[in-house]
Amino acid sequence: MKNMERELVCPVCKEMYKQPLALPCTHNVCHVCASEVLLQHGYLCCDPTSEPSSPAATPATRSPRLGRRAVPKPDRLDRLLKSGFGTYPGRKRGTVHPQTVTFPCPACQRDVDLGERGLGSLFRNLTLERVVERYRQTINISAAIMCQFCKPPQLEATKGCTECKSSFCNECFKLYHPWGTQKAQHEPTPPTLTFRPKGLMCPEHKEEVTHYCKTCQRLVCQLCRVRRTHTSHKITPVLSAYQALREKLTKSLAYILSSQDTVQTQIAELEETVKHTEVNGLQAKEEVSQLIQGLCAMLEEKRATLLQAIEECQQERLASLHCQIQEHQAMLENSGMVGYAQEVLKETDHPCFVQAAKQLHNRILRATDSLQSFRPAATASFSHFQLDVSRELKLLTDLAFIRAPEAPVIDTQRTYAYDQIFLCWRLPQHSPPAWHYTVEYRKTDAKAKGLKLWQRREEVRGTSALVEYLDTDSVYVLRVKGCNKAGFGEYSEDIYLHTPPAPVLNFFLDNRWGFNRDRLAISKDQRAVRSVPGIPMLFAAERLMTSCHLSIDLVIGDVAITQGKSYWACCVDPSSYLVKVGVGLESKLQEWFQVPQDVVSPRYDPDSGHDSGAEDTTVEAPPPYAFLTIGMGKILLSHGSALTSRDPNGCTVPLPPRIGICLDYEQGKVSFYDAVSFRELWECGVDCSGPVCPAFCFIGGGALHLQELVANKQERKVTIGGFAKLD
Repeated sequence: MKNMERELVCPVCKEMYKQPLALPCTHNVCHVCASEVLLQHGYLCCDPTSEPSSPAATPATRSPRLGRRAVPKPDRLDRLLKSGFGTYPGRKRGTVHPQTVTFPCPACQRDVDLGERGLGSLFRNLTLERVVERYRQTINISAAIMCQFCKPPQLEATKGCTECKSSFCNECFKLYHPWGTQKAQHEPTPPTLTFRPKGLMCPEHKEEVTHYCKTCQRLVCQLCRVRRTHTSHKITPVLSAYQALREKLTKSLAYILSSQDTVQTQIAELEETVKHTEVNGLQAKEEVSQLIQGLCAMLEEKRATLLQAIEECQQERLASLHCQIQEHQAMLENSGMVGYAQEVLKETDHPCFVQAAKQLHNRILRATDSLQSFRPAATASFSHFQLDVSRELKLLTDLAFIRAPEAPVIDTQRTYAYDQIFLCWRLPQHSPPAWHYTVEYRKTDAKAKGLKLWQRREEVRGTSALVEYLDTDSVYVLRVKGCNKAGFGEYSEDIYLHTPPAPVLNFFLDNRWGFNRDRLAISKDQRAVRSVPGIPMLFAAERLMTSCHLSIDLVIGDVAITQGKSYWACCVDPSSYLVKVGVGLESKLQEWFQVPQDVVSPRYDPDSGHDSGAEDTTVEAPPPYAFLTIGMGKILLSHGSALTSRDPNGCTVPLPPRIGICLDYEQGKVSFYDAVSFRELWECGVDCSGPVCPAFCFIGGGALHLQELVANKQERKVTIGGFAKLD
């Protein structure tokens, strides 16, 4: 009991609670304190003392704290009443819109809405009152309770009356409870300063509460229960609410009591953190002080250098000006040079005069020139010694602590999953720079009970990274955070990437045999091909009007698949006229190359959505070819039926950025995917009785290129400094 005093102190008066009220924010405050707070905020409140019928309601026995409370001035009361606060005699109902009372909770610093009735809608926390009374009895701080009706000197109270809500000595109790009156039936109780009702009463209807509204989370009486405000609310008997809350509280308390070792460990950790905080704070202050002192020392050194330059220039100018002054003073009438010249003119000996006058004449000429073209030897202005410190002042103004990098932004256009995951990101425009990054990823599994641990790639330099050793046909979630001297920043938004359904097959376009070099151009790296119909297509224009025969140009991969599952992807130019991507038996493809180039393959049916070669075999046998038809930015999906010109929209889908092909050799099945979202576009069977090769067909102009392996991006590959797992 002695350790819970801070739980029993009112946040306003800093004393133990007296008639505490339960606020909607779950905090408590004394009734008197709440009234004073509302009065300070301009609300009119009823007297929080006992009822007028109580003997304790006399002015001489009211609380001394209420006696010291400032009473609002009459003009302020009139202004408050006119504005709609409170009630007053003669006020008509509905003349002013009812005002809701807002109470500033001193515990949580939030404004709590008390509704129109203000404090009158709050329940008195009787349980807290009982705890406070037991606490007072435990620590023996209960002072003697004096009789509230004795004239000085007051006697100690010996009895209390719950009905009168007052404490009496023996004589006063008899005086206020005379025989033969109704008050004589009041049962005496031990004296106390707080008189509580026998049960919790509804503050609005003064009825005993019997139910609990789960929707409003409030105790209600029978009259509250039938009001429209609780229509369709979940209302339960107060006994059920008591049992449920008591069980929850008991379990929570038992858990806390059983976790005392954990609490002590966490307290020790927090105390250690406090020590580190104090030490690191002092260290940070010292570092800042040293840096500022270094700046001040550099500024002082720079100041001395600049002042020395000004001093040297000033002395040089003063010396020149003093010399010029002396030269001009020599030209005065009573100066030495003029007097000497006058005496030389008196010389009558011609040779001697010439000897002396020659030297003097040169000085006179210089003085004459100086007099005729007078200009001070030095300027008095020091304007060229002005400093422009605007840039430095801005730097000093902007001088602040280093901020950690902001959350990176994942570049979804460049990020993709293939044989590995290529992750690319950038920092926001005004983000502080990052020294390095940390990439974290983990595999998501909906069937797993718990989340898998994050795997981390640390010390990533640059703004991209390769993530390898991934499972096929899986979804991975990735995130990035930056780091600089200030520490790690926030994580980027999570990005989910789906890995291919099978191991990636790496191959090149075969440029050694079969394809028409006049109409097909394969790149030097053998990963791209372009169809250039040229003149042969013009010659076929007449046949286009009379028959369905077109030239088909075929190119295959340089790898044949003989087992397992394989996946590859390619990008088709949206402006291509007609392109077919798929697979075929190597032997059948070689036969295809023997067909003249200006004659269509007998297995091609221009009315079908896909080239399957089914016309050459029985219905049960799988076709030797399986091609997905692409043209003019669309993919043709036949859904197993022949395409008719009457419904062209129901069987075409837009061309995705990349097309994925997955061959299951053992199952004899090929699937086509949107390689970005891995949504399956079409699936069909194919003859896998022999080696199967990737194949690509062109009708008219078109182009495609194979998806580059992520592992081949050496120029964008980053250095990984470490590998770890996160909880």
